[in-house]
Order: sequence, then structure tokens, then C-alpha cells
Amino acid sequence: MKTLMTLLTGAVLASTLTTAQADEIVVGGKGFTEQLILSNMTAQYLGGLGYDVEKRAGMGSAILRQAQINGQVDLYWEYTGTSLITYNNITEKLSPEETYQRVKTLDAEKGLVWLEPSDANNTYALTMRADDAKARDIETISDLAETINGGEALTFASNAEFYARDDGLRPLQETYGFQFGRANIKRMDFGLTLPALRDKEVDVSIAYSTDGRIPAFDLVTLEDNKQFFPAYALTPVVRKDTLEANPKLDEQMNKLSALLNDDVMAALNAKVDVDKKAIDKVAANFLKKHDLL
Repeated sequence: MKTLMTLLTGAVLASTLTTAQADEIVVGGKGFTEQLILSNMTAQYLGGLGYDVEKRAGMGSAILRQAQINGQVDLYWEYTGTSLITYNNITEKLSPEETYQRVKTLDAEKGLVWLEPSDANNTYALTMRADDAKARDIETISDLAETINGGEALTFASNAEFYARDDGLRPLQETYGFQFGRANIKRMDFGLTLPALRDKEVDVSIAYSTDGRIPAFDLVTLEDNKQFFPAYALTPVVRKDTLEANPKLDEQMNKLSALLNDDVMAALNAKVDVDKKAIDKVAANFLKKHDLL
């Protein structure tokens, strides 16, 4: 009888430990505003659903990726283009859907599952002041090329990396068939490009498409109508074994992913970078607004 009770107690304890382990989720995140918001939001969201959450934010991209592969991080938000180009060394030009399917397949071999992508695409973008773009009738990069080829000299703010990289300014100009001209390119730190545009020191600027300063500074993003820039769809990525232990996690994270797009992320980023609001408050308010907390 004692042996039976010992076995039963052991079984119950093992079951309890297994359940507890299954409910423990380590949420990772990179070190810039958008990622800090998302890691905080995800941790609060999953915590509200009853998971035991540990948050590890502010990590470098390569370190975070390796931590997930090694099982130290269960879940974080990644960009399709980063996985394709940086982690899987694929340089082939792919559509957004092809990019997603390729990284989903390649990363599955590493035990990582890409859930449903959001409509937020944090890729490079060309921006202009909204009133200036409207006055010049420029909505796309092709429109910009036509304007410059028509004789207007527009100045461009670029950081050193975009100016020099193999998928940067030179091939962009080749793809769209125009040249800003060396004298019209103003190189500066990335953080200064949008303020320079706002303050009318330049006419066009490089930016990340979900930068919160774009709406805050009354700027507009020009449509990349030839799809030059790679797709960087923001997507929750989870370890396969974590998903197997938590079978509702994919549905839960997909629900959050469906709420995100470029405008939403830009607004959230602006609350932190422009309005100087606390990240945890910004994340909590968003979740409450959508009845997720």
C-alpha cells in the first residue's frame, strides 16, 4: 500500500511539474523601441492568460536568435527579411509571401515555427514631408524618379550604411532609373535624417517604415511600387517544443499579430520615442484597448 501511494504521489508530482513547465514561457526581444514594446506587450498578454512568463528584452539580434535555437528563449518577434538574409544567407529576390514561406520552411529545420505574420513591415523606406509630397504629386518612388528626371534637384538624407551597402542607395537608383546626384546626398547619422527632413534641410530621407517619428513629424512614406526593399514582416516565432507543450499558444499569438500593421506600430513607437511615455504603460494600454488584458 505504501509503495502504491508513493507511486501515485510521484505520478501526481510529475504531472504537476510537467504542467508547470508547459506554462513557463521565456519571451525575448531585441534592444530597440519597437522590440521593447513588443516583448513587454507579449509578456503582459501571456501573463494575463495565465502563463508564467519570464521576459528577456534588450538583446542583440544574433544573440537572441541563437538563444532561441538553444532553448533559452521560447518566443520573440522576428522580421522575415532578417531571417532570410542574415540568418539563412538567402540573397534571392522574393515577394513578401515567398519570403515568409521560405523562412518558415528553413527555420522549421531548426525547430522554430513561424506563426501568422502581422501586416507590419519594418523595412527601409523613403520619406518626404506630407505637404511637399502632395504639392509635387509624389506618392511612389517611381513618381520621385520622374520628378528628378524631369529636372528637379531634390536633396536626400542618408546614413553611411544605406549609402554604401550592396542593397542600398546605388541599386535603388538603378532599379528606379534616377540619380539624386552626389552633391544632393547629405550623409548623417540615422537618428538625424528624419529631423533634417522635418526641418526642411533635405527633401527626402531614408527611414524605417514603422518609425514613430514619421506620423509625428507629418511625413509620408513613398510606396515602393517596384518592391525593391526586402519584406520585413513582423512575425511571432516560437520553438516547436514550446508550441507542442502549449497547444493554444499559436492561436493566442496569432490574435495579437492580427492587430499590428505599419500605422499601429508607428503610433506605438511614437508614444515612446516622441511622447516619452513608459513602454510598459504603452503596451498595457494597447492590450486593454483590444480587450487582451
